[in-house]
Amino acid sequence: MNKEFLVYFIIACVKILLVFGVVQLMIISMIWLERKVMAHMQVRLGPMRVGPHGLLQPIADGIKLLFKEDIIPQKASKLLFILAPIMTVVPALITFAVIPFGDKVKILGYNVDLVITDINVGFLYVFAVSSLGIYGIVMAGWASNNKYSLLGGIRSSAQMISYELTLGLSLIGVVMLTESLSLVDVVNGQAKLWNIVLQPLGFFIYCTSAFAEVNRCPFDLPEAESELVAGYHTEYSSMKFATFFMAEYANMITVSAIAVTFFLGGWHGPFLPPVVWFMLKLSACLFFFIWVRSTYPRLRYDQLMNFGWKFLLPLSLFNILITGFIMILKG
Repeated sequence: MNKEFLVYFIIACVKILLVFGVVQLMIISMIWLERKVMAHMQVRLGPMRVGPHGLLQPIADGIKLLFKEDIIPQKASKLLFILAPIMTVVPALITFAVIPFGDKVKILGYNVDLVITDINVGFLYVFAVSSLGIYGIVMAGWASNNKYSLLGGIRSSAQMISYELTLGLSLIGVVMLTESLSLVDVVNGQAKLWNIVLQPLGFFIYCTSAFAEVNRCPFDLPEAESELVAGYHTEYSSMKFATFFMAEYANMITVSAIAVTFFLGGWHGPFLPPVVWFMLKLSACLFFFIWVRSTYPRLRYDQLMNFGWKFLLPLSLFNILITGFIMILKG
C-alpha cells in the first residue's frame, strides 16, 4: 500500500471520528441547553439537581432510558420497527461528510482540508441523504401497528416532503451566484460578502422551511391537536425512543450547519480561527431554534400545509426568478 495513500486514509478516519464525536457531544449539550434556556425565558430554573446547574442531567436521562424495558408490540413488524429509529438518525449524521468547518491546515507536512470530503456535487448529496430520514418516520408509524402512530407518520412525512421542496429551492439562488455545487466553493465565494446580504429572501425561506423540516415549533405537528399520543413514535420505549430525539437534535445541527455554510459565510470571520467562527455561527443558529420554540405557538395542520404550498413555494420560485434576472442584468 502506498505510504501517502495510507496517511490520507488515516487522516480521513480521524476526521470522521472527530466530526462524529463533536456532533454527538453537541446533541447531548443541546438537550441540557434547550431545557435551561427555555426555563430562563419562562422564569424558571430548569434542571438543577443532577450536577452543578443540572449539567449531568442528559447523562442521567440517558442511563434511565438505557435501563428501561425495551417493549416491541406483539403485532408490530419487528424488523422495520427496529430499523426506523436508525433510519431517522443516520442520514442526519452522514450529511456532515460534506460540510466544511474550516480552511486548510498543515499537519506533519500534509495539507489537510477541514471537511471530510469535498465532492463537486455536495449540494445534491446533502439533499439526497437528508431526505432519507422521511423513510424512518413512515416506517415507525406503519411498523407499530397502531392507527394513531400511522396517522402521525403520514402527517409528519407529508409535512417534511412539502417543506423539503421549498428548503431545496431556497438554496438555488446561492448555487446560481456561486456557479458551483461544491459546498467548499460556496463558502469560498463568501470571503468578502456573506450570502445573507445577497439572498435575504432565500435565507428567510430556508429558516422557515428548516423549522418545519425538523418538526420544531411552530411546526411541531407529529402529534395532532386532537390526539393524546406522540405521533409516529408512540409505541417506542427505551433507547429506541431516545434515538428519535437524538435524530431531532442531529437534524437541528445539520440544518444549522447548512445555514452557516450557504448564508452566513461558513468559517469566514476576522481575528478568530476559522473553526471557532464556524462553531460560533452554528451555536447562534441553534440558540435561535430554542428562542423560537419558547416564543411562538404552533400552527394548525391546515395552516401549516397552506403556508408551505401557497406562500413559501411561490415565494421561493420568485426568489430564483429575481436572482436570475439580476444576474442577467449584471452579466
